[in-house]
Amino acid sequence: MRVIVDTCVWSLALRRCAVEPGPEVTALRDLVRERRVEILGPIRQELLSGIRDEQRFERLRTHLAAFPDIPLEPSDYVEAARCSNRCRSAGIQGSATDFVICAAALRRDLAIFTTDADFDHYARVLGVALHRVIG
Repeated sequence: MRVIVDTCVWSLALRRCAVEPGPEVTALRDLVRERRVEILGPIRQELLSGIRDEQRFERLRTHLAAFPDIPLEPSDYVEAARCSNRCRSAGIQGSATDFVICAAALRRDLAIFTTDADFDHYARVLGVALHRVIG
């Protein structure tokens, strides 16, 4: 199954750490090797936002260019609104970007790889598949 990788997982992988990479970073590397990674424009925007150094920005932009965006359609935004409404009815709040991610995953039968616990709540209501790291 192909997997939408959320901003928080990309952020873990892109940090410069001297320590051994965590299981999420290892899992992302495996997904990249298996060519199962998907990205959405809003995730790309979140990753590139706030980088003040232009050289760092360009390095990251170039790195992410290897992963083309899933084209979003008007129906994705309609489905995102439906997801938001269903979750709100169940007492679950979320961001517009989170629900666009859920809608894109549902409409394309993709899993979501995230460390954001909010997605556990969305998954219970929406039935969206989550990519889990074992170990």
